[in-house]
Amino acid sequence: MIHGKKIIVVMPAYNAAKTLEQTWAEIPRDVVDEVILTDDCSRDGTVQTARRLGITEVLVHQKNRGYGGNQKTCYKRALELGADIVIMLHPDYQYTPKLIESMAYIIANGVYPVVFASRILGRGARKGGMPLVKYVSNRFLTFFQNLVIGEKLSEYHTGYRAFSADVLRSVDFEKCSDDFIFDNEMAAQVFWAGYEIGEVTCPTRYFDDASSISLGRSTVYGLGVLRVSIVYRLCKWHLAKSKLFPR
Repeated sequence: MIHGKKIIVVMPAYNAAKTLEQTWAEIPRDVVDEVILTDDCSRDGTVQTARRLGITEVLVHQKNRGYGGNQKTCYKRALELGADIVIMLHPDYQYTPKLIESMAYIIANGVYPVVFASRILGRGARKGGMPLVKYVSNRFLTFFQNLVIGEKLSEYHTGYRAFSADVLRSVDFEKCSDDFIFDNEMAAQVFWAGYEIGEVTCPTRYFDDASSISLGRSTVYGLGVLRVSIVYRLCKWHLAKSKLFPR
């Protein structure tokens, strides 16, 4: 705990057997109270590895629910267990767990209710091997979103995020997509609800066993990002209605 606040790390997992142990080894368990891993019907030994490591709770989807659907299970369970701060960490070792403590302190001290670990602040993205096309796409989409939504994040697309429980209870993340656009929709919901998002610089690693999505799915994701931003702005102007952004 930090200042008496219960901290739970959630890991949405899919075929993460090769990297899970490295990720688990760096989680600061003197600060983190519990770790939840939700396996989204992996085809490798992710579940067996998680249980061997002694991860606090291992949940298993019998059918693949998608990246967003996996996170929904993670967040709901963390709230059921009484979390005050929930940190979402991918188990593919692309992001360092060593930032968990810093992100948790920012929320526990009341500085920001949400914290994103940004690969774009500093030189972490390209230095860590982010492909140039992904970097350029990230920068363009983030510029577009900041312009249309009216915020100033360095990136909207990181998968390393920390939330106060109050935020998770305030936004209806169940209405977000079960696919990869979930992260983007949820970030927009956070802003819609009037919360601020803080950022910390995060190094990243791109390697063969780190998770990645195909060019086709990346294109679908990019189009989804544009849609989320435009719908958000139209709702702000009272020109549209969306289940994501209720009035």
